[in-house]
Amino acid sequence: MLDKTYDSTAVEPKIAAKWDEADAFRAGANKKPGAETFTIVIPPPNVTGSLHMGHALNNTLQDIMIRFERMRGKDVLWQPGMDHAGIATQMVVERQLMERQLPGRREMGRDAFVEKVWEWKAESGGLIFNQLKRLGASCDWSRERFTMDDGLSEAVLEVFVTLYKEGLIYKDKRLVNWDPRLLTAISDMEVEQVEVKGNLWHLRYPLEEGVTYQHPVAFDEEGKPTEFETRDYLVVATTRPETMLGDTGVAVNPEDERYKPIIGKHVILPIVGRKIPIVADNYADPTAGTGAVKVTPAHDFNDFDVAKRTGLRAINVLNTDASVTIKDNEDFLEGLDHPAALHGAWDRLEGQDRFTARKIIVEIFEEAGLLDKIEPHIHTVPHGDRGGVPIEPRLTEQWWVDNKTLAKPAIASVREGRTKFVPKNWENTYFQWMENIQPWCISRQLWWGHQIPAWYGPDGQVFVEKTEEEALQAAIQHYLSHEGPMKAYVEDLLENFKPGEILTRDEDVLDTWFSSALWPFSTLGWPEKTPELARYYPTNVLVTGFDIIPFWVVRMMQMGLHFMKDEDGNPIEPFHTVYIHALVRDKNGQKMSKSKGNVIDPLELMDEYGADALRFTLAIMAAQGRDVKLDPARIAGYRNFGTKLWNATRFAEMNGAKSDPNFVPEATGLTINRWILTELARTERDVTEAIESYRFNDAAAALYRFVWNQVCDWYLELLKPVFSGEDEGATKEAQACSAYVLEEIYKLLHPFMPFMTEELWAHTAGEGVERDTLICHAEWPAPFYADNAAADEINWLIDLVSGIRSVRAEMNVPPAATAPLVVVKANNLTRERLARHEAAIKRLARVDAVSLADSAPRGAAQIVIAEATACLPLGSLIDLSVEKARLEKAIAKTEGEIARINGKLSNEKFVANANPDVVEAERERLAEFQSQIASLKVALSRVVEA
Repeated sequence: MLDKTYDSTAVEPKIAAKWDEADAFRAGANKKPGAETFTIVIPPPNVTGSLHMGHALNNTLQDIMIRFERMRGKDVLWQPGMDHAGIATQMVVERQLMERQLPGRREMGRDAFVEKVWEWKAESGGLIFNQLKRLGASCDWSRERFTMDDGLSEAVLEVFVTLYKEGLIYKDKRLVNWDPRLLTAISDMEVEQVEVKGNLWHLRYPLEEGVTYQHPVAFDEEGKPTEFETRDYLVVATTRPETMLGDTGVAVNPEDERYKPIIGKHVILPIVGRKIPIVADNYADPTAGTGAVKVTPAHDFNDFDVAKRTGLRAINVLNTDASVTIKDNEDFLEGLDHPAALHGAWDRLEGQDRFTARKIIVEIFEEAGLLDKIEPHIHTVPHGDRGGVPIEPRLTEQWWVDNKTLAKPAIASVREGRTKFVPKNWENTYFQWMENIQPWCISRQLWWGHQIPAWYGPDGQVFVEKTEEEALQAAIQHYLSHEGPMKAYVEDLLENFKPGEILTRDEDVLDTWFSSALWPFSTLGWPEKTPELARYYPTNVLVTGFDIIPFWVVRMMQMGLHFMKDEDGNPIEPFHTVYIHALVRDKNGQKMSKSKGNVIDPLELMDEYGADALRFTLAIMAAQGRDVKLDPARIAGYRNFGTKLWNATRFAEMNGAKSDPNFVPEATGLTINRWILTELARTERDVTEAIESYRFNDAAAALYRFVWNQVCDWYLELLKPVFSGEDEGATKEAQACSAYVLEEIYKLLHPFMPFMTEELWAHTAGEGVERDTLICHAEWPAPFYADNAAADEINWLIDLVSGIRSVRAEMNVPPAATAPLVVVKANNLTRERLARHEAAIKRLARVDAVSLADSAPRGAAQIVIAEATACLPLGSLIDLSVEKARLEKAIAKTEGEIARINGKLSNEKFVANANPDVVEAERERLAEFQSQIASLKVALSRVVEA
């Protein structure tokens, strides 16, 4: 006999061990002969990572599809792996060294430090894999890959060298996001915008000698200037005064009448003394601030673009740690006539941290009478998400990928429908990014990662090859084939056996996303032509969050199309579908964050409710394009759904239901069985179609309705008299049919709730009997049964009983009270049904007599069922006047709430200024009240009619 309650803490480890022992998730497990493939590559979690709600949602949806297709007999591979997470991992290990009071990475050197990282990875890395297994993720864990393992490292080398030799990777001096704490370039993905309270400093830049202009100081009602003053300075506004040391121009809008006369003139940059031009550029907004914008090309992305358009120089005035460097800075000193005269101010600034320098510069401007004004200013400042300090746009020489060239085929693939986004609107994000794509900075100033395969000769000549030996040979050929001093130098080194002095390797490593971009094919063994690559590439669907479309999806498309070709040389997309899931938020719709204290830990939820309950909750809430508002109370509710199925199985078992291999659905005779088999087939069709079209919430909802409403509430309830009746044939059919229906439910529900269904599947085989297969390898149910007449009849019965129950509830009829049922204008079919199901109607609807009539009796509540009207004379059971007064009071109160919320929502200021989550909550409450009042009015109409 099945245990009285389901214990997830005992069952889940046992089932996981059973899957492991059977190697149930290996690639190709349960495939049918000639099966087509179905492949998903897991978005590789960071080796430092721990399971969060985004992971839980993402991997639940992937696992639903994987288990579904495995049960359908496809050749399934769910490829697992982890990302080496350059910055995050390096920080973890550096912190560990510090905590253990061991030498830091600089003291121990690169090789020793990297060895320490590998040691940490062996000991602690990959914790998240065990957490994913606990969630029930059915990956082929034997095929685990890591972006730093030998095979993937070989793929990285192949791609880098190939792209370099094709001119698609190159070195260039451009602006990057620079983290002054970590001392490396970082990607946009690693930058978060933080709102801070700061200031807007208005600084006066003196015009060159003899130059003035008329600045408007008074305006009429139409905004036209009426008074002017003569100025020999421009005012610029900035939130970062320290960067003014690197200003190389001031930009004004070419249509700005105030400044047209001085375009092409110069200002004298305070503190520095440099003469810098006033240039015309549309970036300057005449309506913002003073309309004049300082241009610091080496320290601002927009300014860098202005400089490219206007020919301004870029001067870097900050060190890698964001301290000021000017006194020995050749770029800074170039073009200055008398720099020595200004060294007093420079001495105060040299070597100072950027924020200290900011204060000093403001003081100098104030002392010189050049500080126009200071305004408090709330604005967003980009911070490094790992370093935690404001990033600096920094002009440095880095390695870049020619994104624009690689983007063209990737744009065409989506435009022409070879890769589709679900929901489709995410294609707009993809196109917006791709069609405005910028070069990709792929170098990082770290030690943990794929070291760039570039070596430099003594004269700085670069040699890019897969190995140092190949680079050395390329260098020797290069130098010996060119006449000049380098030829003699190299000849001397070779003669004295000093090849190591010819080349030095680039110290930088590649951006983590570079290796991730190769994930769909590198994990299958590329660049080797492996059987797995031939079999499982291209993959089928990618499941990911919208936030990494630009950083991962785009790059996988680019790299896949560039390196993977069919027999005719045509590019192959890495996947045909990209399913974009939404965010998991808290129950109020707030984004989860540690600072808000609203982070929900999936591990704690699994401890409390079990993995199945969490998975089913996430699936049923995963409507396309809508964020998941997760309330732990919902998970408790869906744990109750699992309990309902468990109890239904136990009830059926107690009534003799058991698996019968000889059961033939088509041979059933009882209408109730033919009804449930028809509804089962409809559910099988609905669930299958919903999973195929990525409507996971619809699939879960269809299962919920069928199991809870139709099977538990009605089918088993209607079978009670059959189980206890004297018709042995009917009892046996009911026992076999109910067991069959439950088995089909376990299969349908398995992708959503794998642990419980595997346990129920094994148990219901019978005592001492083992199933031929695990349920994860059972055949997916195929809808074949249909008896529409039986379905219509039982659904009619359910509608009748449900209608009577609703009326009784609405009119506060005491639960124990019985009432007669009078059916008016019933046709012959309805009369036959009433006769067949009279006992069930009396038992389930608390009816004491069923009769027919041509007109409705007085004082009766009425329910329309098909062509007939079911009447319940209730006058003797309730005080109609008291009930009428209660309902009218409830309606008035609800109407008041509706009017109050409508007043709020019709207030444009409230809608515009309130937190969007608050506005949405008010709209949801309005919908609830509107639904309530509709029900109350129906109830009142029934009281009045009665």
